[in-house]
Amino acid sequence: MPDFSKTSIAIIGVGLMGGSLGLAAQERLGVPRVTGFSRTARTLQRAEDLGAITDQAGSIEEAASGADIIFVATPVRSILDTVRQALAAAPDAIVTDMGSTKSSLMAALTATEEKRFIGGHPVCGAETAGVENAREELFESATWFLTSGRGIDPSNFERLHGFIAGIGAVPTAIDPDAHDRIMALVSHLPHVLANAAMNQAGSLNLDGREALLSAGPSFRDLTRVAGSNPRVWTDIFMENRRWLAEALREHRDSIDDILVAVDAGDEKALTRMIPEAGANRDRMLEAENLAPSELFVVKVPVFDKPGVLSQVTVALGNAGINIEDLAFHRISIEQGGVLSLVVSGSETGDRAVELLRGLGYDAVAVPFTNAEAG
Repeated sequence: MPDFSKTSIAIIGVGLMGGSLGLAAQERLGVPRVTGFSRTARTLQRAEDLGAITDQAGSIEEAASGADIIFVATPVRSILDTVRQALAAAPDAIVTDMGSTKSSLMAALTATEEKRFIGGHPVCGAETAGVENAREELFESATWFLTSGRGIDPSNFERLHGFIAGIGAVPTAIDPDAHDRIMALVSHLPHVLANAAMNQAGSLNLDGREALLSAGPSFRDLTRVAGSNPRVWTDIFMENRRWLAEALREHRDSIDDILVAVDAGDEKALTRMIPEAGANRDRMLEAENLAPSELFVVKVPVFDKPGVLSQVTVALGNAGINIEDLAFHRISIEQGGVLSLVVSGSETGDRAVELLRGLGYDAVAVPFTNAEAG
């Protein structure tokens, strides 16, 4: 684990996510300085009072200047401009974001910007927004997606990966388009459905009785995220409208199939649907509670050229192989170096080696205790 006890970070946008990050960085990594910037002075003061930040900044440039790692936690439509301001203000810093859409952002970056910017998305949150609801354990065991461009400096990726793991999250590399397609289905679509279901129930009144007054636990669970910040979620829907529209069409087709079965009185079709959904939910819950096992290091000799790190980490991420830690040992520009990836379990190590050899890499897996993991 890298040492962050002398690291300064900046957080642009100190709300629930940014505030929780500031708390976690100080409590779990011993980060001594967290500079925050937000649109309102009241939010900044509240963040400092709560201990989420140690210093207030009057501008993006002021917050970024002097920071080693900069986190952009603004609404998605303002992320690109903010990232570019941060990169310009801090020419040696790593810059990342916390937004839930990635394709358009990564596509807009120049080759120079790709060296120091890594797209990020912590998959967690709460119904209650605002820095006053921040908590340092928010990211515990949460998947934190990382999307890197072809030009990323491996040492920057390694350091950010270590930071995210250090605050308790699970850093997971993913392709930007794959990220947005998955999020459209498992995050953005549920928000649309929650709002639609709530508005449908809210418009029904029978014999003077509002349907909402009869809502039970199942309806409350289904609509938990209804009414979330309109500005934030409208931006997300628009930024990811391509894949959200596809997810909505697929959902509409599923509803149409159920409607046909209901109209036809097809009990068998309805009966098949319920256990299938139950099995899928069980798989989801089991994946969240996988017990860690013996650690192995997958060593991958690589040439030091654009795209190598992204190809390796994304391939493993897409295969469901979590990288617990990683390090890049550069030998020379001509020879490249060795990428060391820590994974959990011998079977996982074997799968990683097989996958990477299929991509042309001469990978091997060795027990962590026998390896210099870096």
